Amino acid sequence: MANSTALILLISSVLLAAAAYIRREPGHADGSFADAHLHFYMHDAYGGPRPTAALIVTGREPLPLPSDDGATDQETTSSSPRRFGDIAVMNNALTEGPERGSARVGTAQGFTVRVAEHGAVNDLSLHLVLEAGGYGGSSLAVKGRVDTGAAVRESIIVGGTGRFRFATGYALSRSYDYDVASGGVVEIDVSGSHMPSRWMK
Repeated sequence: MANSTALILLISSVLLAAAAYIRREPGHADGSFADAHLHFYMHDAYGGPRPTAALIVTGREPLPLPSDDGATDQETTSSSPRRFGDIAVMNNALTEGPERGSARVGTAQGFTVRVAEHGAVNDLSLHLVLEAGGYGGSSLAVKGRVDTGAAVRESIIVGGTGRFRFATGYALSRSYDYDVASGGVVEIDVSGSHMPSRWMK
């Protein structure tokens, strides 16, 4: 009886230890991975001598906007430079600071589709590919509904590659110096888990 009890206790201890090991997130024991915050600036240029973004599909003209009272004889059209169904692609530089000469840390590659008939709402699919330090070639995948008319836009980190494999979290973007027609600089803050906390060194 005593031998059976000891065996049961031993098996229970092994199972508990195995469960604790399996539940432990990879890398946390040695501090290599943790909740992390990344901050950089994206340079989005539709014009100039070296454009990094391009409108590749032009959507249709927006339908007239009805007036507040719904009267059809007082309708106005949208003043947005973009159209419903526009598709734009980007290959934008990511830098430490907002200045053009700031140290480059990566590239933002992806596309947006204008999904709102009025306003500046896009479906975003973006890869933040890092080039600095030991994380060169690693990337974060960003997906979201982006309303460029909002002061702060939130997107989802849906995964990553390389050192950012299994990353989760969110990205906040703000227009630093931006115009919908010509582009400009966008500030990006990324908060997530399963990411190296010292990503640029």
